[in-house]
Amino acid sequence: MSELFDLDGRVAVVTGGGRGIGRAIAMELANAGAAVVPSARSRAEIESVAADIEDDGGDAIAVPADVTDGDAVSDVIDSATDEFGGIDIVVNNAGFNPDDALGRPETVETESLDQVLDVNLNGAYEVTHAAADHLLESDGGSVINVASVGGLVGLPRQHPYVASKHGLVGLTKSMSLDWAPAVRVNAVAPGYVSTALTADLEDDERLCRSIIDRTPLERFADPEEIAGPVVFLASDAASYVTGSVLAADGGWTAR
Repeated sequence: MSELFDLDGRVAVVTGGGRGIGRAIAMELANAGAAVVPSARSRAEIESVAADIEDDGGDAIAVPADVTDGDAVSDVIDSATDEFGGIDIVVNNAGFNPDDALGRPETVETESLDQVLDVNLNGAYEVTHAAADHLLESDGGSVINVASVGGLVGLPRQHPYVASKHGLVGLTKSMSLDWAPAVRVNAVAPGYVSTALTADLEDDERLCRSIIDRTPLERFADPEEIAGPVVFLASDAASYVTGSVLAADGGWTAR
């Protein structure tokens, strides 16, 4: 591995780190040499990720948390620093897009909007805020927010999700200005990725075909194809990159 991508000696917290994109990110950060703290609401899922990392010779601890719970978030940060001595990388991947938040504006209740914003946007801020002192003390601190193509363009019948991801892109850009040059803050904007959460879409022949037809690379991404850009942004290979949003979307936003 090129030294530019070497994360040896760095400590990474990954929210939503138990499955799908978050699991792939945690594994690839560990493969690049980082000690990793996967966090999610499911203890069993993140303990499985941590065990896999350790089986591969890496260092990891699993700390369950709901990103909307400030005390739980503080426990993640404290556990990471107690175990590994600091935090260099925060990946805000926790997010959701529940069925009751899908639909036209007149049919989706404001309660659903609040729930989506609370996890996807406020949760990312909560985690980053809690880790702020450690990131600012780090030699090369980095925050990577996992946004979405829905943070760059509109998507029909998904306005709570789109609002949350547009907000996360704005948070990324603004925070990058406040924390430069000490901490770099960037985002990755995935397109459609093959995970348990998109299984229903892939099983629906009409919807799947419409998504593939809209995607120049003509397929869904694998989770590892989102993890690669995250490792890049966390590493010294991206040492002059901050305030950017890297679209890993198969060309979706190029149209």
